[in-house]
Amino acid sequence: MMASFMLRWRQFGATTLLTIATATMAGCAAQSPPANRFTLPEVESPPSSTVSVSSRQLTVNPVEVASYLDQEGIVMQTSDIELNAANQNLWAEELGHQLTRQLRQSLSTELSGMTVVSAAQGGAGAQRLSLSVDQFQGRYDGRALASGEWQLHDGNRLVMQRHFEVTRPLDDDGYPALVRALGAAWKDVARQVAAGLRTAPIPTPAVD
Repeated sequence: MMASFMLRWRQFGATTLLTIATATMAGCAAQSPPANRFTLPEVESPPSSTVSVSSRQLTVNPVEVASYLDQEGIVMQTSDIELNAANQNLWAEELGHQLTRQLRQSLSTELSGMTVVSAAQGGAGAQRLSLSVDQFQGRYDGRALASGEWQLHDGNRLVMQRHFEVTRPLDDDGYPALVRALGAAWKDVARQVAAGLRTAPIPTPAVD
């Protein structure tokens, strides 16, 4: 199955470009099939009875994604230097919004000793988590890849900075399997971030 997947994705870019060119020359005589739209698998939230309110607050800033990922088409890396964005398999919501929401939900589950909030809800004394994504795509070797960097700030002071890179194998061919593998990789990233945050120093309250 893996060998067939690799061959299938290696051919994907050339086949897609040829199809587009042919359709253009023919005046788009045949109507294109409707696009498929995907969202990342939802993160299970803890039962409300287990959520504890903590004086330690963490603000999660919006996740920044590389410019080539900031589009509707799901990205596939077809070789070490080639990237293709799908025309018929699209994100149903902006990728950065999905990643931000799921990161916040996952951290709320993983970090019972913190109150995790959005940037709009964060208080003045909260530590701030910033995360940038360099890669979030399928790869020609049959794996999903998520990589980038996260930083933790306390006021204007950089407390922690870490690189992350997670890959996950696809269970099957096709975009549904790719999206599920990307979702699993992102959950792994959240677990790595949570593990790092547990070792971060507790912020010292400002003295007036």
